[in-house]
Amino acid sequence: MDQRISLITLGVPDMDVAAAFYEALGWRRVPGQEGVIAFDLIEQTLGLYPLENLARDMGLPVGDLGHGAMTLAYNVRAKQEVATLLATAETAGATILKSAHDVFWGGHIGYFRAPDRCIWEVAYNPYAPLAADGAFRWAGYD
Repeated sequence: MDQRISLITLGVPDMDVAAAFYEALGWRRVPGQEGVIAFDLIEQTLGLYPLENLARDMGLPVGDLGHGAMTLAYNVRAKQEVATLLATAETAGATILKSAHDVFWGGHIGYFRAPDRCIWEVAYNPYAPLAADGAFRWAGYD
């Protein structure tokens, strides 16, 4: 198995609300999709899919999907971009869980919950600068 994730699928309770949120962040959906709303990312795709369909596809009741104690992270190029992106997310309908702040390891982060209930971390990591195209690697690019 190659070390990659090709598609991140979010089971969302309301496709229109979820899509409108990501579009308000400036993302463009892939045209012509049916049953799923896709946003191509750098080397990956984020898919929005009806929660009931996701459960059905797995053969589980919706209640058995759990809450997925995880975050989706979006890294930025500069410390001040964390607060800016949090404000953009809030304007688009997100709830700010934790404002931009410095963290013990030298970075700067904040958290928001999207209308689809997914939790996002916005982070500036001075030890892992983004590539020219915005790609992220834990140890940065040389």
